[in-house]
Amino acid sequence: MSSARGVVVSGASTGIGEATAVLLARSGYVAFAGVRNADDAARLRAEHANVRPVFLEVTDEASIAQAMREIASSGAELFGVVSNAGIARGGPLEHIPIPALRKLLDVNVVGALALAQAALPRLPSPGGRVVFVGSIAGRLAMPYNAAYSASKFALRAIADGLRLELGPAGIAVSLIEAPSVDTPIWRKGVESRERVTAALGEGARPHYRPALENLLRFVQSQQGAGMPAERVAHAILHALTAPRPKARYVLGSAHGLNVLALLPLRLRDRIVRATQRLS
Repeated sequence: MSSARGVVVSGASTGIGEATAVLLARSGYVAFAGVRNADDAARLRAEHANVRPVFLEVTDEASIAQAMREIASSGAELFGVVSNAGIARGGPLEHIPIPALRKLLDVNVVGALALAQAALPRLPSPGGRVVFVGSIAGRLAMPYNAAYSASKFALRAIADGLRLELGPAGIAVSLIEAPSVDTPIWRKGVESRERVTAALGEGARPHYRPALENLLRFVQSQQGAGMPAERVAHAILHALTAPRPKARYVLGSAHGLNVLALLPLRLRDRIVRATQRLS
């Protein structure tokens, strides 16, 4: 009797990662759900017998190595990895603290590749699957969200390069590019923007504060209106299991934003300024 087939999913405590782990489990796969605390592990374990939480911090090499050891000893055959863990940070680039920017890139870019690197030696060749959860923000940098966009632009480059490098080995690499998704990352993003607005200080350029307040109101109005995480999870499942997975999964309204990203810069900037109410 063959062993069960498994996938490791980072950032599985909430949102897209949780939805993906549960969908994989219900589809007959073992989902090694990356979490960072015992409460999330217990909650996910109760979701389905095929969800197996593993403690995983993608910025910690020792944590990744320990998770891989646990997966190796589980008896399941690992065939896929989903690098999903991510954080958001808003605010004018002039005022983003450099340590915060380094953390953003460490989680969203370096951590995503670090997990893939650790999993790749255990994936079948041919037949292995790597999925990166990016964003349409990786094609279109919007004002006051450019640091997050920078991380997703970088992740798109990594996905493209890794796809070409692993193609001869028969390992498929896919990138998920979704629009706003209804997940806790945006509630955290709102809190971050509120902190940034409060911390601008008297010496900040006068146009930053009203622009940030407009953006904050827009983000708050969109809470609950984003794409369901389950829809993104189904795209990830397709990337993991389809005979010929897509290199890129552009979902929902991300198609329209991609068109905007392709416009001539002067026209694009004019549209962005109008929609964001920038002077």
